[in-house]
Amino acid sequence: MDLENLAYALVQLGHNFGAAAVVGGAVFALWPTLQANHARTLAGLVLAGWALQIATGVLFGVVSIYYYGRTPDLSAVATTALAVKVSAAVAGLLLAGWYLKRGARWDPHRLRATFRALIILGVTALAAAAFLRWFS
Repeated sequence: MDLENLAYALVQLGHNFGAAAVVGGAVFALWPTLQANHARTLAGLVLAGWALQIATGVLFGVVSIYYYGRTPDLSAVATTALAVKVSAAVAGLLLAGWYLKRGARWDPHRLRATFRALIILGVTALAAAAFLRWFS
């Protein structure tokens, strides 16, 4: 068995589940209507998804350093995509955490806006991931 590919595959598995939690949790909070009674639970899922995205993103670099002694060479497009993805992840993590800490009594309008922003951040990170992957 090729341990390098196994390591990358396991990290990718976690990364994929994080992406599903980030986008799925935020979408479900608004679909088919605002799920205000479950907003805190869904925000917790989104927060965990962002944390997993960040952790596994770092692990991709760790695996590369372990096997090659350095991170991969990235094109300008891939570097930009990585910056977009990291920015979206940090913003999503902070927004979900802010809601969990301060949003218990937010009105439905503010709650919808928060989850819409989380959806936009998740979709942005997913789109950036495609460019990062194929322009690396």
